[in-house]
Amino acid sequence: MKKDQLRKIYLDKQKTFSQTKWCVKSKQAISLLFENFDFSVKRFVNCFITLEKNNEFDTWHIFKRLWNEFPHITTTAPRVNFETNLLENVRISPDTKLIENKWWIFEPEGDKVVETEKLDAVLVPLLAFDERGFRVGYGKGFYDKFLKDCRADCRKIGLSLFPPVEKIDDVEDFDVRLDFCVTPERVWQF
Repeated sequence: MKKDQLRKIYLDKQKTFSQTKWCVKSKQAISLLFENFDFSVKRFVNCFITLEKNNEFDTWHIFKRLWNEFPHITTTAPRVNFETNLLENVRISPDTKLIENKWWIFEPEGDKVVETEKLDAVLVPLLAFDERGFRVGYGKGFYDKFLKDCRADCRKIGLSLFPPVEKIDDVEDFDVRLDFCVTPERVWQF
């Protein structure tokens, strides 16, 4: 199936989740994330901020757990730089003010930008992914550009509420493969 078809199907599926089902599935996947990845050796972790209107994976529990259990980690969240059309890594902490961008996505305010090369792990949003580790996002291409600038040893970990599809048919040369994807049922490695 092609990305456009998968994007529509999985966005619709995500939006039909009840608040309870969404919360339970997110918490199950977060438990697997922390059981399977050693954050004690990470210094810089980037995680997206939940887009609630789409019932996107709930990342606030991830941020809180990182802040409480791994205070040595510098957490960052993406912010779109509309002048360059690239993502920036902006430090985020419990007291960081969030502002809504022109797409109604909340981003951290401030000038504490961290170089992409410093990141040890990136928790990547997606709508769908396939058994080879390719993902379907929202279609703007920001994450593919961003992930290409990460170090080779930076772990690219997708977060999904759904299992993979067999194959995304229209993968392009610029698409970046995930290293792992965490779902409520299991961790996929590619």
